[in-house]
Amino acid sequence: MTAQQEAPAGDGPNTATLPHGTGTPTHRTDPAVRRAVPRVDGKDPRYKALRNFAISMSIFNILGYTVLGFEQPWAWPLLALALGYTTEIVIELIAAWAHRRRPEFTGNGMWGLYTFLLPTHITALAANMLLYANNRFWPIAFAVVVAIGQKVVLRAPINGRMRHFMNPSNLGITAALLVFPWVNVAPPYHFTEEVPDVFRLMIPFIILTAGTTLNAMLTRRVPLILGWLGGFVIQALVRHFVWDVALWSALGMMTGVAFVLFTNYMVTDPATTPVSARAQFMFGSLVATVYGVLMVFNIVYTLFFAVCVVCLGRGVFWWVKWSLARGRQRQEALAPVPPRTVPATA
Repeated sequence: MTAQQEAPAGDGPNTATLPHGTGTPTHRTDPAVRRAVPRVDGKDPRYKALRNFAISMSIFNILGYTVLGFEQPWAWPLLALALGYTTEIVIELIAAWAHRRRPEFTGNGMWGLYTFLLPTHITALAANMLLYANNRFWPIAFAVVVAIGQKVVLRAPINGRMRHFMNPSNLGITAALLVFPWVNVAPPYHFTEEVPDVFRLMIPFIILTAGTTLNAMLTRRVPLILGWLGGFVIQALVRHFVWDVALWSALGMMTGVAFVLFTNYMVTDPATTPVSARAQFMFGSLVATVYGVLMVFNIVYTLFFAVCVVCLGRGVFWWVKWSLARGRQRQEALAPVPPRTVPATA
């Protein structure tokens, strides 16, 4: 990926930037910028994408506890949301105090708070929905706090803006799986346990249709999905012909609800994936490639680890790119200036 392959993301005015000619992350200190918190436009595609994803996650959780057969206690998504909202607000208050700016959720009333918490809403529901921790909530709480807190720690200078590069929900779930070995991902039957057989096949198609529509019309992540799906099929074929893995076993998971959810709602996170079509396709293909490599080594929870590896590599790439650019600027600044020649006069 190159710098031209990703357009600057629409971060708020309080986001750290890389001024032209310096190559060093700084924070804006202009008083007008510190006071002003722009109102999110209701017609902004980014807002519409977050809103629709949040609505989809909410509806899916409601149906999960009333129709599908979710096994976690019904109070857990409410606890996860309350913890997520609190963590996001506290971190933003600390960051605003440290950088002497106004918190981004203030200045526009309830609308500002609502739009500020939309990503947190999605993250908290995803962590609770995709993890299974028996009757203990604190591993879910750990995943939610890690997912939200890492956004102010794991950042990189991407196209002139300091942005988080790790997929929040994916990293939170992965951290919980690593720290608590007895915690597992939600079992496949978790999504269709109480649904009659005649309707069971409709669930993946409904999720696939809704997710594909959102990604095609709002997030513009169809090239990423194509790269991910195409790469997944290729890695399955390679494992089949090289390592003698049963082809249906390698491809069968593509028919499950969990895979469809992962494809449409996890790997396509707009904030931590490239913008240009070519870079998106490369990102999705890399996730599939890393997945295939991890499967060869019998690594469990492969989908989540694959996304973490690729997101981490993307963050390292941008830090290396920034470091090289800064080194060149220093060399140019230290280079001796050639003496100016005075033209001879007659």
